[in-house]
Amino acid sequence: MTPQLYYYDMGPQVTAFSTTRHGGCSIGNYASFNINRYCGDDESHIAANRQALLQVLNVSDERLVMPHQTHETRVLPVDEVLLTMPMEERQAVLEGVDALVTDLSDVCIGVSTADCIPVLLSDDEHHAIAAVHAGWRGTVQRIVEKAVQTMVSVYGTRPEQLVAQIGPGISLDSFEVGDEVREAFRNEGFDMLAISKRYPAKWHIDLPECNRLQLMTAGVPEQNIRCADVCTYQQHNDFFSARRLGIRSGRIFTGIVRHESH
Repeated sequence: MTPQLYYYDMGPQVTAFSTTRHGGCSIGNYASFNINRYCGDDESHIAANRQALLQVLNVSDERLVMPHQTHETRVLPVDEVLLTMPMEERQAVLEGVDALVTDLSDVCIGVSTADCIPVLLSDDEHHAIAAVHAGWRGTVQRIVEKAVQTMVSVYGTRPEQLVAQIGPGISLDSFEVGDEVREAFRNEGFDMLAISKRYPAKWHIDLPECNRLQLMTAGVPEQNIRCADVCTYQQHNDFFSARRLGIRSGRIFTGIVRHESH
């Protein structure tokens, strides 16, 4: 059993990826690869899938860090203290966290999505990385900008040195929203011409573009930002989509790990 990963090039010592629906043992709407414990999947399947991923990444179990996301904007630095905590204590610290940053080697940090936008950041100069969960609520609250600011304050990151990868998520064509969602973006000062489009029935929002523009606002050069050309809603056979499968389905895990230089 080998998970099929969708890899990103973020530098020679960095492994960056999103999981696909292939190469695991989960069944039904969780088929076949899911490691998220908060969406109703069988615990034994989650554990087996997680072990398979750890083998591919060559990372030990305690060094794979996943938060329990709640669509807020808390950014948590991952340090050795967190890694040595008993699991129950550690999960309590990771509760309500939607972005992780670290400068530790051989630690995989990541976020879970199923239409929301995952964003990975890498600062080669300071050996720092970030994984961000940007659903529409987090995007409105500018979680990506907050993650960059956290890297600046904690690790001394220079935004112009960052490389960013926007992962698989729902596209403009597929992300139909109610007027209240559009208003939330408008009220926060987003450029609505750039990020929204009126379709015959409803407004649509371009979440990947929202986050790309936020990265640029935070100081990341446009040429350093890459975007996966994957719409989870349209490609739900390969990537989980909550809008297609319901919330009781699997989650994509988008992770990043910086390996020790040899």
